[in-house]
Amino acid sequence: MKRELDIAIISDVHLGTYGCHAKELLNYLKSIKVDTLILNGDFIDIWQFKKRYFPKEHMQVIQRILKMAAKGTKVYYITGNHDDALRRYSDFSSGNIFLRDKLVLKLKDKTYWIFHGDIFDLFIQYSPFISKLGGKGYDWLIMLNRFINNIRHAMGLPRMSFAKRVKASVKKAVKFISDFEDTAIQMAAEQQYDYVICGHIHLAQMRTEDVNGTKVTYLNSGDWVESLTALEYKWGQWSIYEYDESDYQYVNKRLKVKEMKPPTDEDGDTTLGNISTKEIFEQIVQASAAGK
Repeated sequence: MKRELDIAIISDVHLGTYGCHAKELLNYLKSIKVDTLILNGDFIDIWQFKKRYFPKEHMQVIQRILKMAAKGTKVYYITGNHDDALRRYSDFSSGNIFLRDKLVLKLKDKTYWIFHGDIFDLFIQYSPFISKLGGKGYDWLIMLNRFINNIRHAMGLPRMSFAKRVKASVKKAVKFISDFEDTAIQMAAEQQYDYVICGHIHLAQMRTEDVNGTKVTYLNSGDWVESLTALEYKWGQWSIYEYDESDYQYVNKRLKVKEMKPPTDEDGDTTLGNISTKEIFEQIVQASAAGK
């Protein structure tokens, strides 16, 4: 049974890179039936895109989303910094697919401001070359992380994220994340939005702050490179979904045990050990006739 959702938001998928968990994302997309799917930036990584590397799993994710749109799901593709080349085509629409730089929604008398969040990154704004260089280094770190995770998986150990540990341990990274969130909340309050939803920093988050008497809720959908998370909206409530591999495990057909049929004799009668049911029946009849 598919889980039914009103809205699902994913960001920072980075299709076309070695760090993308396309197989896991495909499992997630197949498990939900959603009215509105929002791809909040960096869905396809144009910065790192190479013709020689675009596995079938990455293409299957795109095909799955197109199939969802064909079946009635509204798909909003919001541009990010890694797919900024698409910004020249903003406001493009085709069927249930919409390309936007930002999105404003109204749900239950609350206004939502949805955008990727790279506008808060000064390196991207003023030094795109350094940003792309840093993106390349990040991609190598993710490749190393994935190699080690494959070894951990073979040893029965859980997956771990190097990048997340680095961010948690480096004070400047922690400060950047905090400043990013505070800036988003402050700007949303100034423009009288009740919610602001971002991606970009690869860290799923839900927090509500009071800004001069105005409550603003900040949401971040995380990513599908490190944390494998999404934002889900159902029955008027938001929640953070985190991918769990055990939810999608299945039994390989080769591991299934064939049903063992009971042994039979030459006449096709079931036998118990070396005695057939026919012989057992004859013994019971003979015993009854003898008064035993």
